[in-house]
Amino acid sequence: MAHPSQLGFQDAASPVMEELLHFHDHALMIVFLISTLVLYIIVAMVSTKLTNKYILDSQEIEIIWTILPAIILILIALPSLRILYLMDEINDPHLTIKAMGHQWYWSYEYTDYSDLAFDSYMVPTQDLAPGQFRLLETDHRMVVPVDSPIRILVSAEDVLHSWAVPSLGVKMDAVPGRLNQTAFILSRPGVFYGQCSEICGANHSFMPIVVEAVPLEHFENWSSLMLEDA
Repeated sequence: MAHPSQLGFQDAASPVMEELLHFHDHALMIVFLISTLVLYIIVAMVSTKLTNKYILDSQEIEIIWTILPAIILILIALPSLRILYLMDEINDPHLTIKAMGHQWYWSYEYTDYSDLAFDSYMVPTQDLAPGQFRLLETDHRMVVPVDSPIRILVSAEDVLHSWAVPSLGVKMDAVPGRLNQTAFILSRPGVFYGQCSEICGANHSFMPIVVEAVPLEHFENWSSLMLEDA
C-alpha cells in the first residue's frame, strides 16, 4: 500500500516484484556512478585541470569511452532480460482467473469452478466503512490463495483497460477481442490495491482493483460460500 510522501516503490508482495526492486536499485546505482563521473569531469574541466591544448588524438581515450559504455549496457541488459523472461513464465498455475474490464468496473471469473464469477465495483465515498480507502475499495475483492501460482487472463468488453497491481509487479493491458495472460505468486497474506492504468473514459479513475491473499483453507471456505450464494 502506498503512503504519503512515498518516493520509492510499494513493498513487494510477489517474487517478480522483489526482482524488479533489486533491478531498480542496481540500475539506480549505475546511474548514480555515471552522474558522479560526469559531474567530476565537468568540474575538472571548468577548473582547467583536464585541459590540454596539445593533445590532438588519443587511442587510449577512444578505447576507454567505447568499451566502458558497452560494459555498462551489458550490466543493465543482462538482469533486465532475466526479469523479462521471469514475467512471461507461466508454469502449472494452480488457479486461473479471467479479469474482464468494463466501463467502469471489473468482472472476475474463476475458470476452475463451474459457477464462480462476480462483478467488482468501487465503493462510493459515502458508503465506506472505517479503515477503508477512498477510491480504492471494492464491493467484491478478488480472493486468491497464498504461495500458489495464479494465472490471470485479461480482456475487455468495450474499450482499452489495464489490470495493474503495483505490489505484485503486474500490469496487463485489457484489449477488446484479445486475451492476454500473466501470472504471479502471492508471497504473503494481505490486501493489495491497484487501479485501471489505461485511460478508458470519464470514470477511468473509479475502477479500482483489490486482491486479497489468504491461506489456502480460507480460500476454500470463501469459494464454497460464493458457490452456495451463486
